Amino acid sequence: MSVKPKIELTADGSHTLFVSELNEHYHSVNGAIQESTHVFINTGLHACGRDEINIFEIGFGTGLNAFLTLLNIKDTQKKVHYTGIEAYPLPASIIKNLNYTEGHSTEEQYLYHKLHGAEWEKEVEILPNFYLTKIEADLTQFNFSFIKEQIDLIYFDAFAPDKQSEMWTQDIFNRLYSITNHQGILVTYCAKGAVRRMMQQAGYKVERLPGPPGKREMLRATKLV
Repeated sequence: MSVKPKIELTADGSHTLFVSELNEHYHSVNGAIQESTHVFINTGLHACGRDEINIFEIGFGTGLNAFLTLLNIKDTQKKVHYTGIEAYPLPASIIKNLNYTEGHSTEEQYLYHKLHGAEWEKEVEILPNFYLTKIEADLTQFNFSFIKEQIDLIYFDAFAPDKQSEMWTQDIFNRLYSITNHQGILVTYCAKGAVRRMMQQAGYKVERLPGPPGKREMLRATKLV
């Protein structure tokens, strides 16, 4: 799949990307930052009680979820090891025109671009309590043994099942379950019944929770054993 995204404005004033080949946006048109904050930060990061958190993001994309995570923990005692997998890294020409850093300090703007400037396939210290590893790979072909530590929090942010069905399979959720730590969490904007049942079949306890603006529900899955 060749991805040639175009920058568009969403309802909360933040940018998303539109991929005409898929007729799909990277984020909700009702608000990119609102959606990411609700699904991945408030329902995911804030629900994870650990002080040292291993995060695995499926769909690094614009780096918005990583940036919001960094902002949330940078002045705390928490420590994050963040791994993001992305099959189609975005060019710098797009990254520099996204407006996610508007209204942020010079330091925070620098950190956003440091996330994108970090070398791929290598753990890079962004802050003393935030380490980033970016992997350029297709999740369906990914060797999960690359993940050395059990994962405490999974941000499942792939394109929707009707656009990228190969990312939403029983095999994928089984493999994600195998690398999830005890009491580890998986969160996704998707609330489809078929996806919920695959998560349950993998072994997760799954909750349907209120979704972000414009979406009635989302899913949070927890590994209890």
